[in-house]
Amino acid sequence: MNNNTIVLDVHERPKTLVTWVTLSFQHLLAMFGSTVLVPIILGLDPNTALVTGGTGTLIFLLITRGKVPAYVSSSFAFISPIILMHKQYGLDTALICASFSGVVYVAVSIGLKLFGNNWLLKLLPTHVTGPVMIVIGLGLASTAVSEAFTLDHAFNHNYFYVSMITLVSTGLFALLLPKPFSLSPFLFAIVLGYIVSYFLGIVDFSKIATAPFISVPQFRYSGLHLSNIHWIGVVSIIPIAFVTISEHIGHQLVLNTVTNKNYLKTPGLHISILGDGLATIFSGLLGSVPNTTYGENIAVLAVTRVYSVYVIMGAAIIAIILGFVGKISAFLQTIPAPVIGGFSILLFGIIASSGVRNMVDKKVNLGSTRILIIVSAIMVLGIGCLPAYAVSFGKLQLSGMGLSAISGIILNAILPKTKEDKEAEKLDLI
Repeated sequence: MNNNTIVLDVHERPKTLVTWVTLSFQHLLAMFGSTVLVPIILGLDPNTALVTGGTGTLIFLLITRGKVPAYVSSSFAFISPIILMHKQYGLDTALICASFSGVVYVAVSIGLKLFGNNWLLKLLPTHVTGPVMIVIGLGLASTAVSEAFTLDHAFNHNYFYVSMITLVSTGLFALLLPKPFSLSPFLFAIVLGYIVSYFLGIVDFSKIATAPFISVPQFRYSGLHLSNIHWIGVVSIIPIAFVTISEHIGHQLVLNTVTNKNYLKTPGLHISILGDGLATIFSGLLGSVPNTTYGENIAVLAVTRVYSVYVIMGAAIIAIILGFVGKISAFLQTIPAPVIGGFSILLFGIIASSGVRNMVDKKVNLGSTRILIIVSAIMVLGIGCLPAYAVSFGKLQLSGMGLSAISGIILNAILPKTKEDKEAEKLDLI
């Protein structure tokens, strides 16, 4: 991307407070649905995830010294293992075991500091991380479409109209509105979708009436007790941690492309992974779900070309505040499913497209039989197993994303390399 197209670079602040809050609020709305959906699925307080995600983002920005414009919050990758461990050991144990994925992040960070990035990049090259990013995006596609089109698992015409209006208007606002309005296409699309939803009678205000003005999230401090740790559960989390590390690398590579910088070198991959890991540990200790960098917010960066870490910081602070303000949080939860689904179709599609773009930018050679086998296996296993959690190895269950990522890593490690493959690997490490 040409630097001339940048609206706000990484260390630039918005000129006015109104612009700052507006841009930050747009990031909040982009990640809001995914952030609260994960704890809702797991039966947790979504306000807790808002606080731990926002605080985790501030931790990440602190560790990376404000050099990486990324938001961290609830990870979809851990839904399956947490559900499994919840059934076997209880929710407190499931959450504290899942938080150990952050410990794996810290260990990998130390390894990167001591031995450099090449060993991990060889373990997780672009022809592995690219297809995994595609699987992540397409894996969420059914969630977006279901939210956009269906009510009680049945197609709903009003939902379809609202989601399509939201989707199309996002693109139109991004392309046609003059600055500074074109910097907030998702926000304007959500407002339009909300208004249309109101007139169609699909906005439920009942949560606002019953919500208190000030509320303390339901933190679960039981995770601080060592007696809640189950070491078999901890071991079963490790493969998922490497999946999300792969996701993290993929996000960093996409950020490199979007912002025309190299975050693997400055501040360093070991620093960003450390920040992600400490955010996850913090989240687990307060009884919330593990965190991960968010593709939705990277998509907002790509569309708006506003890369400011101050905007990300503002979104984190707003999220923390909303976690304690019952009325505002309840209002955000009145945003109808088809509105969230409408812009999620675009956001999740951008995640998948970013995987393709990353492979193109890195000139992944699909003419290589070895690479073609790896990419094909990842794609088919990842998409074919969705949304199943039924791939079981004893007590360990893997989602399609987990199975595809691990299979890709194993195939990349054991399949013999031709001279051409070795030369391509050297270019991938640059």
